[in-house]
Amino acid sequence: MQLKLGPLLRYVDETRATVWVETTDACEVEILGYRAKTWSVHGHHYALVLIEGLRPATETPYEVHLDGNQVWPPADSPYGPSLIRTPRADGTFRLTFGSCRRSAPFDEQGFKDFGPDALVALAERMAGGDDERPDALLLLGDQVYADDPSGAVLEKLREAHGGRQGSEVADEIGNFEEYTWLYDDAWLTPAVRWLFSTVPLCMLLDDHDLRDDWNTSLTWRRWVTSQPWWHDRVVGAYASYWVYQHLGNLSPEQLERDPTYAAMRHLDDEDERSSYLDAFAWEADEDPASTRWSFYRDFGARSRGVRLVAIDSRCSRHLEPGDRAMVDAHEWEWVRRHTVDATQPIHHLMVASTLPILLAPGLHHLEGWDEAISSGAWGSRGKRLGEKIRQGMDLEHWASFRKSFDDVTDLFTDLVKADEPPNSILMLSGDVHCSYLAEAELRTTDHPRTAIRQLTMSPFRNPVGWHIRLANKLLDSRGMTKFLHTLARSAKVRDVAATWRTAYGPWFDNGVMTVTVDGDDVAVDVDHATVAQGRQVLNPTLRYEIKA
Repeated sequence: MQLKLGPLLRYVDETRATVWVETTDACEVEILGYRAKTWSVHGHHYALVLIEGLRPATETPYEVHLDGNQVWPPADSPYGPSLIRTPRADGTFRLTFGSCRRSAPFDEQGFKDFGPDALVALAERMAGGDDERPDALLLLGDQVYADDPSGAVLEKLREAHGGRQGSEVADEIGNFEEYTWLYDDAWLTPAVRWLFSTVPLCMLLDDHDLRDDWNTSLTWRRWVTSQPWWHDRVVGAYASYWVYQHLGNLSPEQLERDPTYAAMRHLDDEDERSSYLDAFAWEADEDPASTRWSFYRDFGARSRGVRLVAIDSRCSRHLEPGDRAMVDAHEWEWVRRHTVDATQPIHHLMVASTLPILLAPGLHHLEGWDEAISSGAWGSRGKRLGEKIRQGMDLEHWASFRKSFDDVTDLFTDLVKADEPPNSILMLSGDVHCSYLAEAELRTTDHPRTAIRQLTMSPFRNPVGWHIRLANKLLDSRGMTKFLHTLARSAKVRDVAATWRTAYGPWFDNGVMTVTVDGDDVAVDVDHATVAQGRQVLNPTLRYEIKA
């Protein structure tokens, strides 16, 4: 009986926590006296242990026992105990975030190809006694690369499916079992495993968790759904995402209401559970309104706390030409319900989206132009050209879903006009393989009490080449921005109800970004990873403060 993967510390509030594990066999999992039996799907065994009775503002070391035998922490761990840390008494809250982490060896070639791992560097900093450890860690997509797996997983794929050689997807992940290989490959790194065991995790999926350019456009979707490999691929993607990532995003109350979680715990037969989960996953793709991947969490002191609203900007898209939306009406109603229509005022609002809402202004205008010509603004030839550019350049951010961008500015306008507006609205994003901080203002109303910022951090470990870096800097130049703005207007693209500028960045090295909320004030720290004397370390790049 062994612990196969985990433990992952997931939800934590003043007195409760959930911890996720994968085990090699069916067993009873015990943590701090609280127990849960494993349930299995597709030959894999999982449990989510709910721990109650924690004391507020404390750190509690924990162990994991399987059928009474201690399996965690490892006796030879250099990182110290795993802790459950309940929110601080003073309400201070620290969130670290980023996206895009490739699995690769930590040797000369691995560092040459992918650079140091920012999450390993974060773990090393914490293990070294840094008191400013994060209270939560937000992983904003591309936790795994199903369309471009590591060399180790690729070797396993080729060994298992030699007969699939020659297929377009021969070297890609194809089903639930193969997805489990990706998570093992990504999450068994000792430093990262310990980090995930001691900092509460929130996660959103993005395209590489399934396939590059996922749901870019209706043209792309019609093509991919006609492929013979699509069914097993998307079922494996959604089913594994639910198990490994989404389940732990939910609060104990939300878990109690989740029918899929109830089925996993109460169906007696593994085949029944596997069939149920597969059917759920297929329906999630066929009918996005049938499930919800977005989630929210409240952090810090209740009276002056932080609300994180994590928006699924990949699965719930509406792709019909003329009515395109990054987030369909069903999902957007949920977003408004937990922001502007929340039952109590939100002191600091963090809006998480894997894809940045505010891009470099030049890229924003390019995406608006491309959406317009893809929709017919320049006739049938323009439509074909626009679609080719859209897929070739990955022009699929909020700027290319102009209706949804307007929904965002309308939402922010309603929030800042409230009787008790937030002190800050912070957009947290990844995806674009660079990091930057943008300062924004709404055009239609003054909001002196509310700071609006776009905070973008990626990659954890997947730097881009020099040509992509050059293109980013060019798109952010004044001359190119003006030209692309004129181009967008030529396609009758109207301006949006916000203005912004890139205040700091872009940077292109692997790193993390941390937001610290202390009462009315916010501080943002940008750290980038380097290799120093054989160790992966984080070095400070920027300290940025928002004072009330």
